[in-house]
Amino acid sequence: MVRVCKEESFHQRQGFEIMLTLCRGTEEQKAMAQDALNRFWWPSLMMFGPNDSNSTHSAQSMAWKIKRFSNDELRQKFVDITVRQADFLGLKVPDDKLTFNEDTGHYEFAAIDWQEFFDVLAGNGPCNTQRMAKRRKAHEDGTWVREAARAYADKRAAQAAA
Repeated sequence: MVRVCKEESFHQRQGFEIMLTLCRGTEEQKAMAQDALNRFWWPSLMMFGPNDSNSTHSAQSMAWKIKRFSNDELRQKFVDITVRQADFLGLKVPDDKLTFNEDTGHYEFAAIDWQEFFDVLAGNGPCNTQRMAKRRKAHEDGTWVREAARAYADKRAAQAAA
């Protein structure tokens, strides 16, 4: 688990470094960073899984101590850290309802569109058609490799039988 946490920490730092570099670059590069934040903000919040009330296995995972924090707790920690990072970089988080609650010490954010999340899981996401077309093309382009491997295996089998 320690190695997994170190690996994830590395990716977080790497992502921040990339965004920092873009934000310190040209206006076009800063616009690229803002575009990335705009595209990935909501999917990033979804990656923690459904709200605790709708999460099938979250309670059991907590009881078995597989998870130390619930989906909602992890999502809140992510928002609290990431909003401050975005502010530091001069980027705007794409959530008009994002506010800091002085009483709780946490950022409050808009409701997540879980239908989009479940559509993506069901293979109906915005890039699914593109992804599947590329997979089909890669499979077709690899036909000669499969045929060559099959011919080689047949040749070896014939040699072994003789």
